[in-house]
Amino acid sequence: MARPLTVVTGGSRGIGAATCLRLAADGHDVVVGYVRDATAAESVAAGVREAGGRALTVRVDTSVEEDVERLFDLAEDRLGPVTGLVNNAAVTGPLGRLADADTADLRRVLDVNLLGTLLCARRAARLMTPRGSGAIVNVSSGAATLGSPGEYVHYAASKAGVDALTVGLSKELGPDGIRVNAVAPGLVETEMHTAMGDPDRPRRMAPGIPLRRSARPEEIAAAIAWLLSPDASYTTGTVLRVAGGR
Repeated sequence: MARPLTVVTGGSRGIGAATCLRLAADGHDVVVGYVRDATAAESVAAGVREAGGRALTVRVDTSVEEDVERLFDLAEDRLGPVTGLVNNAAVTGPLGRLADADTADLRRVLDVNLLGTLLCARRAARLMTPRGSGAIVNVSSGAATLGSPGEYVHYAASKAGVDALTVGLSKELGPDGIRVNAVAPGLVETEMHTAMGDPDRPRRMAPGIPLRRSARPEEIAAAIAWLLSPDASYTTGTVLRVAGGR
């Protein structure tokens, strides 16, 4: 049987990088989408190849339609039919109250987290529907139901949109043999906390989580890999919370 081919956006670091490596270990070929750090993306691709998979790195801003089209075009031209998509690319903007947020930051969060996910899911649906099979996993957030007051309610709102997309698209594509699910991580040890201006956030917030720790990216990747696997063949429309009990 041919190896599945999965496109992972935001694949050069954090949850995305861990997902690429986990999928390669599970027998996937992987397209590593990244927006800035080509060196990090190539390092992830090297790890995929070491695990026995084929890999391709593609620079893509998922909020730009032309970039998304190019991502999938290159994937299909160079590696073959895309069988899976992990919509992982996301940004938060600086931490703070909504009243203090810049409009540019609000727009960027919505453009990447929601519009970008929609654009990637739309292209994947167009490719997968005629083939009668495929799987999409959207990376949401526990923030979608917690709201994240005082930190990033705009980010939480964008992820609530991802949850709604997941449920609606699963019903739309189910008759075509395509499964659509989401993983909603809680607090995870990634570079995103530094990017939002609070590198110590995982340690500071861990006592408020029932398991009393933040997650490792690999723990989130395991949930994503399961949802893409044949073991989840009757699972669709699910938002799987992986948040340590919070």
